[in-house]
Amino acid sequence: MSVSVRIVADAAAVGDAAAELVIAGLGVRDAPVLGVATGSSPLPVYAALERRGPAGRLGLGRAPAPAPGEYVGRPADHPESYRSVVDREVTTRLGLDPSRVAVPDGTAEDLGAACRRYEAALRAAGGVDVQILGIGSNGHIGFNEPGTPADSRTRVAELMPSTRNDNARYFPSLADVPERCITQGIGTILEARSIVLVASGEAKADAVARAVSGTPDPTCPASALQAHPRVTFVLDTAAASLLDPARHGDHALH
Repeated sequence: MSVSVRIVADAAAVGDAAAELVIAGLGVRDAPVLGVATGSSPLPVYAALERRGPAGRLGLGRAPAPAPGEYVGRPADHPESYRSVVDREVTTRLGLDPSRVAVPDGTAEDLGAACRRYEAALRAAGGVDVQILGIGSNGHIGFNEPGTPADSRTRVAELMPSTRNDNARYFPSLADVPERCITQGIGTILEARSIVLVASGEAKADAVARAVSGTPDPTCPASALQAHPRVTFVLDTAAASLLDPARHGDHALH
């Protein structure tokens, strides 16, 4: 099974194309669940969804919106905790109910129990209808770093130096970037009914090519998405620059 690839001109067009896929995927249930991602790549998607109207019109209403991870040890009100980022970039912009935005508790005394509660909350919500994802320069999805098993569940994970370096731009210094996080596992992510992965820029081109070409490889966690029946990579031309035109050229520049 291979992923569907859609190539558009730039990051803004990635946002528009992905937003249309998200809205279509949310129409499968009366109370759909939108899995939200953080980082710079999904921001154009949220901007495009915001332009399309409030959560009620998008079919979200009071439905849950789980985020795939959180830093360990950062209080929820820290400006770079994922709770704060989701509140700023997603909850407020889309008019979601903050009480229904689920972020793992990275400050819990028992982190293992916090992971189990998060998985239980996903099940109670009926699962994720559409999961928005970005991709790290090393191929990570969520915070599932290279080497993560494809059947992994929500857990505490160590961040690799490359990921911490990529995230250092959000912090005063590299020393301030947390070393651990709670993340949805790859197996957890794969249970979403549909997945929309977005990527822009040449820095993501190698990871994208490894994710969609060849066979799934644990050294590129995003390649596990090849096993999913409904996953679409929405890419700008720079992020798609290393793809084989013979395989993906017919999807170019929609």
